[in-house]
Amino acid sequence: MSTDLHIKLNGEQLMLHPSGALWWGAERTLVFADLHFEKGSSFARGGQLLPPYDTRSTLARIAALARHYEPARIIALGDSFHDRDAANRLDDNERAVLRELGDKAEWIWIEGNHDPNPPTWLGGFITSEIAIGGLIFRHLPSAHPAPGEVAGHLHPCAKVTRRGRSIRARCFASDGNRMVLPAFGAYTGGLDVRERPLRALFADKFLAYVLGSERVYAVAA
Repeated sequence: MSTDLHIKLNGEQLMLHPSGALWWGAERTLVFADLHFEKGSSFARGGQLLPPYDTRSTLARIAALARHYEPARIIALGDSFHDRDAANRLDDNERAVLRELGDKAEWIWIEGNHDPNPPTWLGGFITSEIAIGGLIFRHLPSAHPAPGEVAGHLHPCAKVTRRGRSIRARCFASDGNRMVLPAFGAYTGGLDVRERPLRALFADKFLAYVLGSERVYAVAA
């Protein structure tokens, strides 16, 4: 049984799931970042062959979390599709899963740099950012202080060393005022939290909430 980690962000109580999803219970809102649907087929077009099941795998994990939390709202924080044509490459089964999810919860699609114009046939609401309660959801983190910001784009990860062994895993990054979510897509890479693009977002110390198989671990970044 996976265990969520409870934290506060700009005064709002949130839960971090080991999958990399964010759950906001007070608003019944489930949040994912950087799904990158159809990254496999995009790479295949360039001659780099990968198993073409990344979209189906990602959707299956989303559907499982939706069954668990029963959200009223789902927010996808941009780069939901790996390229501008990716949505057209979804197969009938994948479209059916998206329709079923959209029938049960309001979808908010945040525009990303990979998908600045998500297709309207997906349904839901498309926007560059949205503020709800004490939080604001966008794809690109602001270069300026942004209390309550929940963003994606940077795909944070961290290396943890224990007893002489090191592992590198995806993570949330937060100082309690703003947060960057890990990429949720099956084929997405990561940027170390010690790299400047991530470190520069936080004025002081921040934590990396590292994803384990069954729980999230808070470690100093």
